[in-house]
Amino acid sequence: MKGKSQPPAHRAYGSASKSVKEFFGRVWGYAVWVLILILAVSVIRNVRKATSIRSEIAREQAKVDKIKEQNARLEREIAQTQSETFIEKQVRDKLGLVKEGEAIVVLPDEETLRKLAPQIPMEEDTLPDPNWKKWLKLFF
Repeated sequence: MKGKSQPPAHRAYGSASKSVKEFFGRVWGYAVWVLILILAVSVIRNVRKATSIRSEIAREQAKVDKIKEQNARLEREIAQTQSETFIEKQVRDKLGLVKEGEAIVVLPDEETLRKLAPQIPMEEDTLPDPNWKKWLKLFF
C-alpha cells in the first residue's frame, strides 16, 4: 500500500474539506471586517458624544463664571451699603436730615426756577447798517 494512490473517496473528502476551509476562511475574514466596521462606528459615536459633552461643560462653566462674577458684584454692593458714608448719604438724601451747624437749601422744581431766573435777551445777529444809512442818521 505504500506505492498505491489513495482511493477516490479519500480524494473527494480532501477537496470537500479544502472548500469548507476556504468557505470558513472567507466567512472569518468578512466577520473580522464587519467587527472592525462596528468598532469604528462605535468609536466615532463615542468621540461625538464626548465632544458634545465637552462643549456642554464649557457652556455651563461660562454660566458658573458669570454667576460668580455677579455674586462678587452683589457682595461689593452689600459691603458698600453697610458703610457709614453710604448710610449717612441716604439719611441726608431720603430723610432730609443734616449735621449740626448745616443748613438745608431746598430748590423749587426746574420749571419754577426757569420762571424766576432773569431773562437774557436774545441778540439777533444782524448786519451793520450800510454807509448811506449811517450818513442819513448823522444828518437827519
